[in-house]
Amino acid sequence: MVALTVSRRVALLLLLAACSRPPRFLTYDGPEVTEIRVYKAERRMDLLHHDQVLRSYDIGLGFAPEGHKEREGDGRTPEGLYYIDRQNPRSAYHLSIGISYPNEQDRARAEELGVSPGGDIFIHGRGPNHRFARGDWSVGCITVSDSEIEEIYSMVRLRTPILILP
Repeated sequence: MVALTVSRRVALLLLLAACSRPPRFLTYDGPEVTEIRVYKAERRMDLLHHDQVLRSYDIGLGFAPEGHKEREGDGRTPEGLYYIDRQNPRSAYHLSIGISYPNEQDRARAEELGVSPGGDIFIHGRGPNHRFARGDWSVGCITVSDSEIEEIYSMVRLRTPILILP
């Protein structure tokens, strides 16, 4: 009976592994992405080359999307001007691109409140553990599908400004 249970577990794990796939690392040779704009109220993110929108994506936000992130664990997505500061090809969320939150103002505001500002805010996919997640489900990040983060990951470079609007 134990062997049957173990074999069922192995079969389930193999089935789940077959449903997820490793990230594809795409190449992009189009116009440079000079800015990212996130419109929280519209749940939209645009990749721009100066004033030209190159791509638009429907997005999810933190589970408490209203207002600017003030503290670790508040579930909010920050608002303001930040920069892309890192890429994570081994993300638990398929692929991820780091946002430079917290900045100096965020740290000062959190210090006044006597709290930690938090950190590790990313644009990321869903990954195998959140394949069916929809809407605002992250703890403050900007979420897209796995195939969309592959495209975004190929297009966006470090130090690209990201303006997150209410």
